[in-house]
Amino acid sequence: MKILVTGTTGYIAKRLIPILLENNHTLVCCVRDLNRTPSEFNKHPSVEFLKIDFLKPSEVKFPEDLDAAYYLIHSMATSGSDFEDLEKTCAENFKSLIERTSCKQVLYLSGIVNGDVLSKHLKSRLQVEETLRSKHYNLTTFRAGIIVGSGSASFEIIRDLVEKLPVMVTPKWLNTKTQPIAIRDVLSFLEKALGHEKTYGKSFDICGPEILTYKEMLLQFAEVRGFKRYIMTLPVLTPKLSSYWLYFVTSTSFKLAQALVDSMKVEVIAKPNNINAIIGVNPIDYKTSVALAFQIIEQNTVVSSWKDAISSGVIHNQLSEHVQIPQFGCFKDVRSRKIKNEEKTMLKIWSIGGKNGWYKLNGLWKLRGFIDQIFGGVGLRRGRRDDSDLRAGDALDFWRVLLADKEQKRLLLFAEMKLPGEAWLEFEIIEGILHQRAVFRPKGLLGRMYWYAVLPFHAFVFKGMIDELVATRKTG
Repeated sequence: MKILVTGTTGYIAKRLIPILLENNHTLVCCVRDLNRTPSEFNKHPSVEFLKIDFLKPSEVKFPEDLDAAYYLIHSMATSGSDFEDLEKTCAENFKSLIERTSCKQVLYLSGIVNGDVLSKHLKSRLQVEETLRSKHYNLTTFRAGIIVGSGSASFEIIRDLVEKLPVMVTPKWLNTKTQPIAIRDVLSFLEKALGHEKTYGKSFDICGPEILTYKEMLLQFAEVRGFKRYIMTLPVLTPKLSSYWLYFVTSTSFKLAQALVDSMKVEVIAKPNNINAIIGVNPIDYKTSVALAFQIIEQNTVVSSWKDAISSGVIHNQLSEHVQIPQFGCFKDVRSRKIKNEEKTMLKIWSIGGKNGWYKLNGLWKLRGFIDQIFGGVGLRRGRRDDSDLRAGDALDFWRVLLADKEQKRLLLFAEMKLPGEAWLEFEIIEGILHQRAVFRPKGLLGRMYWYAVLPFHAFVFKGMIDELVATRKTG
């Protein structure tokens, strides 16, 4: 089958695409930025990339001979009071384009919407579902609650809470009931419903076998990890305070924390249906899904993470718009060192940040991350997707990877911390010499004051970092 996939760089799609390719389908993958195409699919003979922004599709057309499409566009991490309108606009533009093709089925992953009162997020999901309905194709909707898997937002937030806090004083919404589902089961539903006529024109709630409160999920997660944890819930804690609590304790952004708190106040319980029997999926329980997620983490094979979504940072447009480092009106710290062992230096560059740290004066990096967090930035909490692999679009602490080209021996990062301006950090090896460039484009007088305020630290931070990158001894 020829299948269109939206949300190509997102958490779900990056895991679904390999499954579809294994089943010998031909894919048309939609991306907003051709610089963010997943490297593992770039040269695949059965994958074609289509550049499109569904908020402004312009003159782009879908191939007419499509058989099916997956609508996996999701903007929970984007903020704004207008995200519902943005989601509806994306759905309308997608529908307009897909109706001009021979597509027989559109598969959409939504959220469970059975409560009498819905969060803004869940209302938006339902609105998108209603928008996507059409006489020109059959819509199959799967409504899921909490998705449990390595790299998912809910999984990483629960992991942060459990691993950081032996004793938790928590908001009352931890007693809200939900029905979590493993990521592998979500992918099974999406794959097996493809072309399955019994799913045409219908919506199904999909879930694991247990109804749990968020408190029970935390305690069972701790049990799987071998931790003893104590949780006390407060009867009164405002949504805003709850959002700040999540933001400061976990790796989530404040915008996503607000959206999550808004959703977690609503019970997410699935309505009974026969979808498991129709397509032959037997969902696993919560503890098993957590244990399997950690197998992936321990094998260092996490395919996708919510943190890699552009909306988890400050870049709201295409990465390519930031790849060209400006030459004028900027402050720069440029350093070069001759390399003794290029292979080792390359490994260090590609392993920078996250658990590996920044090689020199990590305390100052942590302090900068803490200050950023105080002012509502992402801080250092996002870490990195993989300990030794980087791809364009990856989150890397409070940076975003713009370019990671091992053939050109060049790594380019763009700052997503709160700054009175824009900042880039570049590493490039040319003819045996490592060139390290820190570039800052100030915004107004405040930006210039900021640069001169941190200038005394650069001699230690940037000099120490490049010295450690070319050092042949093992870095501690």
